[in-house]
Amino acid sequence: MKVVEAAQLGDYVGQELGASEWFTIDQGRINDFAAATLDHQFIHVDPERAKATPFGSTIAHGYLTLALLPYLQTSMADFLMPRGMKMGMNYGFDKLRFMAPVKVDKRIRARASLLEATEKKPGQWLLKFEFTVDIEGEDKPALVAEWLLLYFV
Repeated sequence: MKVVEAAQLGDYVGQELGASEWFTIDQGRINDFAAATLDHQFIHVDPERAKATPFGSTIAHGYLTLALLPYLQTSMADFLMPRGMKMGMNYGFDKLRFMAPVKVDKRIRARASLLEATEKKPGQWLLKFEFTVDIEGEDKPALVAEWLLLYFV
């Protein structure tokens, strides 16, 4: 993480904030997500049936890939954190597009850029980031999202 003074957050608008480490999406994780969300569609959890689809294997739920963003951003060396931050909160998404499926055993990583930094009130900063989740060896990303985080300083 890159720690900066809150008043300097706006200086980073338009800048790339690096990429996370690569992370493997295995069948166990897909199955666990299916169990947690009760989404047991065969394309996610039945490798034999999934072989007959255009994907040729099971694929991760799009929401599983999205749900990994908080974890992935923690390994970004240049991801911004205001000095003295008391906490950060997920504030939602302005845009979200699932661009390509993540096949089982593929590796993903997240890249981020800061789009906006707004002090909503003293000590509360709303930051809008563009996140792209890459799939190793693929031309198209898994997803692109504008993610809003609220920092309390």
